[in-house]
Amino acid sequence: MAEFQAGDETVMGYLAVPKRGHGPGVLVLHAWWGLTATFKHVCDRLAAEGFVAFAPDLYDGRTAATINEAKDLMNSSDFERMRTTALAALARLHTAPIIGQRGLGMVGFSMGANWAFLLNDLRPDDIAAVVTFYGTGEMNFSTSHAAYLGHYAEHDEFDSLETVRELEAQIRSAGREVTFHVYPETEHWFFEEDRPEAYDATAAHLAWARTTAFLHSQLD
Repeated sequence: MAEFQAGDETVMGYLAVPKRGHGPGVLVLHAWWGLTATFKHVCDRLAAEGFVAFAPDLYDGRTAATINEAKDLMNSSDFERMRTTALAALARLHTAPIIGQRGLGMVGFSMGANWAFLLNDLRPDDIAAVVTFYGTGEMNFSTSHAAYLGHYAEHDEFDSLETVRELEAQIRSAGREVTFHVYPETEHWFFEEDRPEAYDATAAHLAWARTTAFLHSQLD
C-alpha cells in the first residue's frame, strides 16, 4: 500500500510498478466493494503489461462482501471526501515513475466507472484513455480529450442496454473515439472472479485483452 495526501488527510492506495521501473500511468477505480484484492490484482496485471497502476482507497480501508453491505458502505460514504481522494490520486500518479506525454489512463469498475467519468469531466486535460466495466454516468464530454472503451453485460440490473447505448451515442456525438462492447449472457460483475454468481471467465479474458490492447494503443 502507498500513502498519499488528499487535502489535509493522509490516505491509502495501491501502487504497482512494472519491472522496468516506469511506464504509462493508469488510475484504477474500485467498485462499491472497496479496494479489495480483486482491484489490487488488476493493478498488478496492468504493471505486468508495462503500466504504472495506482488504485486509491475511496473507502478508507472499509470493504464489503455482500450487496447489502456494499450498498450501506456506498450510501454512508462522504462524497466530497471521496472526490478529494480521487482527485489527489490523479495528482499522486503524476509523481510516479511514468513516461510519455499522452496523458493518463483510467480503468473503473461499476461505481468506479462513474468516478472515471466524473474525473474525466473534472480533469479533461490529464486523461487520454478511459476504460469502464459495467458503469455509466451523465457527464459533459465536450471538453474531453480521451478515447473510451466500455465493457457491459447483456443482462444487467443496474445499467440497461438502452442506457449504455445512449451513453455511447453521447460520447460519439461529442466527437470522441468510443467503443462499447456488450458481452452475451453476462451479468453485472462478470469480470470479477470473487463474484462467482456473475463471473464469466470467457468474457473476462476477452475484456482484459481488449483493455490492454486499447491502453497500449492510447498511452504508449
